[in-house]
Amino acid sequence: MIAHVLLPAQATSRRSKLPHRRSMLLVVLLAGLSLAGCQSSGQRLLAEGYPPEYADGFEAGCGSGRQAAGALAEFRKDVPRYLSQPLYAEGWNDGYRQCQATQEASGGLSAWRSNALERQRDREWRHHVDQAKAQAFRRKP
Repeated sequence: MIAHVLLPAQATSRRSKLPHRRSMLLVVLLAGLSLAGCQSSGQRLLAEGYPPEYADGFEAGCGSGRQAAGALAEFRKDVPRYLSQPLYAEGWNDGYRQCQATQEASGGLSAWRSNALERQRDREWRHHVDQAKAQAFRRKP
């Protein structure tokens, strides 16, 4: 049996690499878990047993519905397919209505702009208060 003897410098070197490896492993694990949850609505519908035509239509309609409600999304509608495939048309209509309603319920682009304006006013007010405090502290004898 061969025993390995580590010199103090070697032991320190190995110990310093261990936390780095653990942190890298943790980062890779968390990234994998977060990506595992990223599934498009079309993929989710297919996994639930919906026909591919319906899933394709739902995904296109969903993006179009979000765009119509003010989100930065692309309007997509395959018109020949919409006219010739009833399942695609049904999926598109369902996706459009559902995602448009969801986007509008969350406030859409106008709510984001409104919140941005409120945040700017809040920053300006805090700056004003800080300036007033600074003047008050300078006046004290």
